[in-house]
Amino acid sequence: MNTDSPAGAGDAATMPLGADCADSGQKMRADARRSRARLLEAATAAFAENGADAPLDDIARRAGVGIGTLYRHFPTRVDLQAAVFRSQVKSVCDTGDELLISVTPEAALAGWLRAMAGYLATKRGLSGALIAAVGKDSELISSCWVAMRDTADRLLTHAQEAGVLRDDISSQDLLRLVHGIAMATEHAPEDTDRLLSLLLDGLRKQLSPGRARPPGAHGIAGGRFSKGVLSTTVVRVETFAAPRICCRSSSSAAGEATRTLRM
Repeated sequence: MNTDSPAGAGDAATMPLGADCADSGQKMRADARRSRARLLEAATAAFAENGADAPLDDIARRAGVGIGTLYRHFPTRVDLQAAVFRSQVKSVCDTGDELLISVTPEAALAGWLRAMAGYLATKRGLSGALIAAVGKDSELISSCWVAMRDTADRLLTHAQEAGVLRDDISSQDLLRLVHGIAMATEHAPEDTDRLLSLLLDGLRKQLSPGRARPPGAHGIAGGRFSKGVLSTTVVRVETFAAPRICCRSSSSAAGEATRTLRM
């Protein structure tokens, strides 16, 4: 059964990152808010497993609601995709802000890059589908990109001011590098953490002979997230020059990289 609504983007796809379409009209009842939250959770899992075209009736089933309830909250597939996309980006940005105030500058950057890699691993064409539907210059895509870039800027500046990161790195460099690792490890996720560790070591500021490391710069932080809290394992390493990363991909993979790099 085809449960997609007619093509086109509803209000959710045109709202900025900080907006919540659940509160755009009158306040939702508690049970309606719970249903919406379950739908978002189910859709996030379904899109990660099956891509942006995951069946909507399956999503409704996962959430324990009827397909009519899904359409009351998200009139079109694009509305649902946009809500999931926005919630994922907000979660990654919130993680960065939490790390800024809870751990050392180096551990904050390491933890956030790992959170970013985890987010990228679950997108499975979602950003590409939204760009095709609403355009790369839409309010949704633009606001999410700005939020991600600004979070990267804050973490990067924090680490550079602490003297633990090279001064010639930009937030765009960071986002491109972690995106490249996410693409390269799509079929080998067990390699993601090791490659991120190599990346982080290459980004570390090189010290003059005999100069002591700044406080908190004791090694690469391997981050694990448990209920939103970073548990940091510090591994003693030597500083190496930034690695040269060379990726060869098919033209289709390169096209996907171009489409999704903004996020």
